[in-house]
Amino acid sequence: MRFSKMFIPTLRETPSEAEAVSHKLLLRGGFIRQLASGLYIFLPLGWRVMEKINKIIREEMQRIGAQELFMTVLHPAEIWQKTGRWYEIGDEMFRLKDRTGRDMCLGMTHEEIMTWLAAREIKSYRDLPQIWYQIQTKLRDEARPKSGIMRTREFIMKDSYSFDRDEEGLERSYQVHIEAYNRIFQRCGLKYYQVESDPGMMGGAMAHEFMAPSPAGEDDVALCDRCGYAANVELAKSVPEEVKFDDWAYEEVYTPEKRTVQEVSEFLGIPSQYFIKSLLYISDSGPVLVLIRGDQDLQEKKLQRIIGEFRAASREEVIETLGVEAGFIGPHGHSIRILADEALKEGVYVSGANKKDYHLKGLRPGVHFDAEWVDLHIAKAGDRCVRCGSPLRIERVIEIGNIFKLGTKYSVPLKATYLDEDGTEKPIIMGSYGIGPARVAAAAVEQNHDEDGIIWPLSIAPFQVIILPLNIKDEKVVSVAEDIYKSLLQKGTDVIIDDRDERAGVKFKDADLIGIPLQVIVGEKGLKEGKVEIKQRRTKERIMINTEEAPGRILEYLSAGN
Repeated sequence: MRFSKMFIPTLRETPSEAEAVSHKLLLRGGFIRQLASGLYIFLPLGWRVMEKINKIIREEMQRIGAQELFMTVLHPAEIWQKTGRWYEIGDEMFRLKDRTGRDMCLGMTHEEIMTWLAAREIKSYRDLPQIWYQIQTKLRDEARPKSGIMRTREFIMKDSYSFDRDEEGLERSYQVHIEAYNRIFQRCGLKYYQVESDPGMMGGAMAHEFMAPSPAGEDDVALCDRCGYAANVELAKSVPEEVKFDDWAYEEVYTPEKRTVQEVSEFLGIPSQYFIKSLLYISDSGPVLVLIRGDQDLQEKKLQRIIGEFRAASREEVIETLGVEAGFIGPHGHSIRILADEALKEGVYVSGANKKDYHLKGLRPGVHFDAEWVDLHIAKAGDRCVRCGSPLRIERVIEIGNIFKLGTKYSVPLKATYLDEDGTEKPIIMGSYGIGPARVAAAAVEQNHDEDGIIWPLSIAPFQVIILPLNIKDEKVVSVAEDIYKSLLQKGTDVIIDDRDERAGVKFKDADLIGIPLQVIVGEKGLKEGKVEIKQRRTKERIMINTEEAPGRILEYLSAGN
């Protein structure tokens, strides 16, 4: 490919709307352009990267026996209504009516449609197992699209679905996907973690996410470097800082107009870890009192998994339900459901006294109040690992893939069944597995860049080699550059030659910005000694080699996977 013939609109200045490093560099390098909020066009360089990623995905999916198909983006509402997700999913689903008035939606994922197909085509145990996948456009009306191609309203996704006879079969499908995902992300040159995650709207019994560490990420994961425990903070468990308790007497203390933990802590001179925060929430099944240690915060996703959808009680609801103003609520003396974080199970605490302007000192769990003991707090850096007791660390990450054990969540309502050997009808056991190719590309840039631009991993770079003839008016420079270019093309190398009539400085800056792994610099000075220069973009290492050796040395470099 010739640079002069390609559309590569590089920018010298960073667009004002870009915040994440990947967003800035992909715009400046001429990989993407924004059409509207959350909508991006992949320009030729960007699409080459996406195609490289998709090729790796296809190879690894085929390696585990997955079969590619292609499904529609437009879905009839009734299929989503049968699983209930038509009603559960909010404004993020694009909904419309066709010309006959039939409710339709644009697919944000394809569990329903894949299951619909399986229900009609899979009849017998002899048809199982199956793994089907596609690389398809999805649409989600994100409330706050951001970070360039990491959070968009239209995106490409690889989603695969496993269909098995039983839980043992699902476990095998789950494990082969884990192995395939490990190979995919390693081949794409990413650092990543596999972490436990919340199934969320997907449902099912178990889920894991594949997370690429980056300050631009929107998720946090808790990690133990000693035993390997890894989980999204939405469900990560931890053992908080141990507290040594005083043997306080049980007594009321006057705390005039002091409502928050911070206010009462400062007023009484008692650290916040000795307090119980009492929070009233309203769920579909009624009010729930939630108790958290004063130095900790509630992880709402953990609570949601226990009580379903909920909201904070209003001031009026607090008084009506508990008979006391917010800020003075205690865990004792109530007849409603009480959930307490496990960190509160032992100790002597301060809490609201269920009486305006008063708090209780010397409150003991199991003595003065009872509760359902569950994990509710947000894991923090420095908390101890629940497996080995070592300190946890928290790292910011980009989600690049996810896997879910769906079980029968979709097969039962959509009647996807099969006949077993004895003629018994049974529901198909399913799994769902996604990868975001654009997120892989963005994560690669986040993890591989310097002050000059992108440093693409060799496997997903738009080109492997860029040849830079520094003076196209010099016939010898052009001749040598062209000979190396043609030789590499004949060997099947993915190479581009910068044949523009531009200053050397412009070519160097563009080559560094777009991040081609290997630069071959052909200049008058080097040719006087019969040599060309090879520069590795990642290490900036430069070597001079004889012109006739250049193609062979370049191929050696590429075969080594550098």
